[in-house]
Amino acid sequence: RSAGLGGRVVIAQFLKGGVNQGINSAVKLCGKLEWLRPAIPLCINEKNSKEILESENSSERNSINDIWELCKKRLNENLIDRLVLDEIGLAISFKLIDGNDLIKTLENRPQRTDVILTGPLIPSSIINMADQITNLRSN
Repeated sequence: RSAGLGGRVVIAQFLKGGVNQGINSAVKLCGKLEWLRPAIPLCINEKNSKEILESENSSERNSINDIWELCKKRLNENLIDRLVLDEIGLAISFKLIDGNDLIKTLENRPQRTDVILTGPLIPSSIINMADQITNLRSN
């Protein structure tokens, strides 16, 4: 909705793959919505995240890091109005994103930029830094 009204929005889905997107193939929607997914062949879950962690220089890890670095760049350059970090808690839990780096980035973001965090396992130290939280749980 924000993008449809002219807001500059980035949606980053760190653990969703299978569409071979990556930072060079971001999808642009509504003129000002940029949708990012890593260039990985599959979605990352608890089982396959261990394999990625074991490989220090995996293409999956690098692609996820590329998405995170682009998000930080957009924030630092004040190029967005809203940033959605999808499944960021799981990405931190799987050690694919550094939680301390996320905290530092959110502390230094422009005040006018809204940040939305989604997914389970969002650390409490990060929850209070977001403007909106969607904490998904299943029984």
